[in-house]
Amino acid sequence: MDALLLARIQFGFTISFHIIFPALTIGLASYLVVLEALWLRTGRPVYLTLYQFWLKPFAVAFAMGVVSGIVMAYQFGTNWSGFSRFAGSITGPLLAYEVLTAFFLEAGFLGVMLFGLKRVGPGLHFLSTCVVALGTLISATWILASNSWMQTPQGHEIIDGRVVPVDWLAVIFNPSFPYRLSHMVVAAYLATALMVGGTAAWHLLKGRDAPAVRTMLSMAMWMLLASAPLQALLGDLHGLNTLRHQPAKLAAMEGHWEPTPPGSGVPLILFGWPDMQAETTHYKIEIPRLGSLILTHSWDGQIPALKSFPPEDRPNSTIVFWTFRIMVGLGLLMIALALWGAWLRRGARLYRARAFLRCAAAMSPAGLAAILAGWYTTEIGRQPWVVYGLQRTADAVSPHDAGEVGFTLALFVLVYLAVFGAGTAYGLRLLAAGPQQAGGDPGPGGAGEPRQPMRPFSAADEEAPHGN
Repeated sequence: MDALLLARIQFGFTISFHIIFPALTIGLASYLVVLEALWLRTGRPVYLTLYQFWLKPFAVAFAMGVVSGIVMAYQFGTNWSGFSRFAGSITGPLLAYEVLTAFFLEAGFLGVMLFGLKRVGPGLHFLSTCVVALGTLISATWILASNSWMQTPQGHEIIDGRVVPVDWLAVIFNPSFPYRLSHMVVAAYLATALMVGGTAAWHLLKGRDAPAVRTMLSMAMWMLLASAPLQALLGDLHGLNTLRHQPAKLAAMEGHWEPTPPGSGVPLILFGWPDMQAETTHYKIEIPRLGSLILTHSWDGQIPALKSFPPEDRPNSTIVFWTFRIMVGLGLLMIALALWGAWLRRGARLYRARAFLRCAAAMSPAGLAAILAGWYTTEIGRQPWVVYGLQRTADAVSPHDAGEVGFTLALFVLVYLAVFGAGTAYGLRLLAAGPQQAGGDPGPGGAGEPRQPMRPFSAADEEAPHGN
């Protein structure tokens, strides 16, 4: 392995850890807004119970997302100095805007959200929850603007071998930005709905049938029913955009090597094994013309074949072919689970059907797995370009030798598995504990008791005599 491949693996490894935490914070923050709004509107304690329960996993995910994101930012300078020199005038400001408008906003209100429920008025606390949720969406907007510009760059000029922005609106609202942003946000909501629903299903399977658990499962299945079909529609629009702006990526995703004769249509390859050396897809199982119908919305539409591009400009079809199908396959399972849940609502069987509950619990991490598969498809499918059509990945890497990059990669693996493994285990323990009824007896005070006094004599009885 050379330094380029090791640097790509290192960045892929760190982003694989990072991306799941912002996805959960985006979804959980919006979910917490809904829960608190319902509590304030209806006064039902079940919504407060769920709010307090999911607030802790949200805080854990938020903390791990911040830590893993900082590490990724440093890699632009350490491993990708060529990219920073070439495109830093665009990616640098976009990442700075994310910090100034989103991170500071979240950090300013996060403390009130986490610790202020009994210290500030309900209106101010709800405002804090809304602002934190808005901050997660603003953060996603800037990050996706930067990444989308790397996929479909516009609004720039190249002067003295460097990218110079000339139209910031064109830079931010580049051709793929709306599709990537909407696709990612809905993916975050899907991942959160599956996590919430899977947690509720697990508790029901354990015999913990409580109103909060039932409400949690019901809300998750409604969200899944609304967002899973919407994600399929957004994915279709995203695919049309990819065909227009990144045809080599689409050809690699489909394992499509040979041009088809005019009028015959492109088949859809369901399964197969693309071979980059032999320039063919082995063991194909395909449906005639269905590729044209899905990819171009016409019966005999054409898409470019991989052989239409020079070998050095082709993405690795072996990888993106399968990552794309994993993402789509999981998406279809999500739609099926949502429809199954809607059908079980007839007769109130949603909370008693053990086969459904087992599937819901097993599907709990499916949203995060689909996000990772989609991200691999997007990023590996862009290769060999780091900025599509402008700078190759080989020209973006820092001049390190393979030993240096390999050593830091090994350290990253060890540290990440320890730190984020412990954080994930703690988060799973929180989910396994289950929601506790809000507003219950906090327990006795005093040294060693649940309500430890915060200042001298704070636990003393106010009616106690002052003598002696």
